[in-house]
Amino acid sequence: MALTHIHTPLRLGPVELKNRVVRTAHATNLGGGTMSDALIGYHRARAEGGVGLSIIEILSVHSTTPATLNVFTPGIGEGYRKLVDTVRPHGMKLFQQLWHGGHNALPVDGSPPWSASDVPSPTIGVTPQPMSQAMIDEIVAAYADTARQCEAWGLDGVEIHGAHGYLPAQFLSRNANRRDDAYGGSLANRMRFLLEVVTAVRRAVSPGFAVGVRMAPDLSAGGIGVDDVRQVVAELEERRLIDFVDVSLGDYHAFPKLIGAMHEPLGYEMATSAPIARAARTPAIVTGRFRTLEEADQVIRAGDADLVALTRAHIADPELVNKTLAGHPERVRPCIACNQGCVGGLLGPAARMGCTVNPAVGLEDSLEDARLQPAVTPRRVLVVGGGPAGMEAARVAALRGHRVTLAEAADKLGGALRIAARAPQRHGIGDIAAWLEQEIYRLGVEVRLSSYLGADDIRREAPEAVILATGSLPRMDGVQLSHPGEPIAGIDRPNVLSSWELLTEKPPRAVRSAVVIDDVGHYEGIAAAEHLVALGAEVHFVTRHAAFAHQMEAALSAEPALQRLARGRFHLHLRTRALAIGPDHVELLPAYLSPEGPGAFRVTAERVVFISHNAPCRDLADELADSGLPLRLVGDACSPRFLPTALREGRLAGVAIDGMLGQPA
Repeated sequence: MALTHIHTPLRLGPVELKNRVVRTAHATNLGGGTMSDALIGYHRARAEGGVGLSIIEILSVHSTTPATLNVFTPGIGEGYRKLVDTVRPHGMKLFQQLWHGGHNALPVDGSPPWSASDVPSPTIGVTPQPMSQAMIDEIVAAYADTARQCEAWGLDGVEIHGAHGYLPAQFLSRNANRRDDAYGGSLANRMRFLLEVVTAVRRAVSPGFAVGVRMAPDLSAGGIGVDDVRQVVAELEERRLIDFVDVSLGDYHAFPKLIGAMHEPLGYEMATSAPIARAARTPAIVTGRFRTLEEADQVIRAGDADLVALTRAHIADPELVNKTLAGHPERVRPCIACNQGCVGGLLGPAARMGCTVNPAVGLEDSLEDARLQPAVTPRRVLVVGGGPAGMEAARVAALRGHRVTLAEAADKLGGALRIAARAPQRHGIGDIAAWLEQEIYRLGVEVRLSSYLGADDIRREAPEAVILATGSLPRMDGVQLSHPGEPIAGIDRPNVLSSWELLTEKPPRAVRSAVVIDDVGHYEGIAAAEHLVALGAEVHFVTRHAAFAHQMEAALSAEPALQRLARGRFHLHLRTRALAIGPDHVELLPAYLSPEGPGAFRVTAERVVFISHNAPCRDLADELADSGLPLRLVGDACSPRFLPTALREGRLAGVAIDGMLGQPA
């Protein structure tokens, strides 16, 4: 279908955009509190890729609410000026999101947060100080001062963050605003703080500088509804205070809705966003898991918005616009909405955004495709294993000009991703495998399917470099890491199987009762449980961990999975281990109790699925250790982990071919 709108210009007040493609504000922490070269490189790549408007991640306006970028960081303006100078030649406009977290942030000096009332955040859990008039005036002035600085730095506009449960939304919501003064009670009073902020910002900047707001219904009983947002936007428009409205969804009480993962459908926010956007007289931005220009174009064509955000889509591929407009949308690396690298990276141990499918995020100046150095001397490279790590290694090596052969023992490429894509709600994870397969063929990689290579076969091939991506296999030893010296009795019974066996079973076997023993806490346990519930089983889920699928909390996928599982016959046993498996039951015990005492209990189970950390397939590497061939182990063959690591190690291996030469394994 030909594009009709998304690629056309549009004015947001005084600012003309070259197209209607938006990257909404999203925390990266690539700057560590300031505008670093890494963060500039991240935005530079998307500007070169054709984006029309980028709204920079939250900039804190006051020391009571530190963020990933802070206006009070000394010298931050120099970084912003460098960003503007870097981006301007490519025609991408830059707006800055202005932010105060209210009760969702802890002040720099360790004092309590500031908020509308003394209602704690659901995440921080510290009772805030109700803001006095002097506090309100101080924060309003801080917004205005920050906006003034943004214009001085050369930015094109600002967006006041009034959504997602942050300070302006805390004033708007009856759940957080219990005031009985001019800022509480009626909606007209509750919107007063936001009106004062936007008014002060508008007065602080010139007529040539754009001002807008981000708004969102929050899905909470007693919270901010669609009609509330429409009335607030109408009031802002009536006072001629805004040039655009950016419509989103959710807050910290509905956190998974903020950044919907793979289980959410395309455009999942539109049911609440479209009524707001259609009522707005100023241009409206919407978001909600859009991945392609065609999808975005349909939204605008239908009259449901004026601009569409493709934020995660551009994390996955900064060249999305250019590739599409050049007639090659199939070359766009797809966002799979797994949330493991983007929001999962931010909320995980690294506290830094990445991307599962694009390991170059945050390292654009050295690792993005467009900046990879061609090989000085093309080499003959053999990649063994056609899973995600192997395919990415082959793709990058071929992109750099090496002559690459990829050998895969199975009759199809994809490795464990082919199994993962069979899980309920997870078919989208296979999109990256399909893209990688397409790309390696396009780049001329010689692909040999159904080709098991042993050590002697590899020696006969005499490649100049070998990348081993031989993967891993389920470790069905019955060991639970809470009690590693006490493997589950009966683990070798015929009614015990791995998640791989469960998901690949043809046809799926109906079962009335099952136990899933999850020693890992990642998506594999969710997949097994949902598959069994879909087959009609009553499922007991057993884990030694203190939370269900705890490794998927940061990816905003654990709670939605529990909501789905609750519709079936599902029972959750936390801090619990399995003692023994019988022909039709499993004996369980709280992990903190001794089997010699009371506390053990039985649950019925026709089938038992055991999930633990996989065992790496390293035999080939061991056999070739003394061969003299330059070897590199990547992905699960090195150590079984998860998809972001597999793709990152594949990328690095493809980049490092020359460095491997002459180096022993």
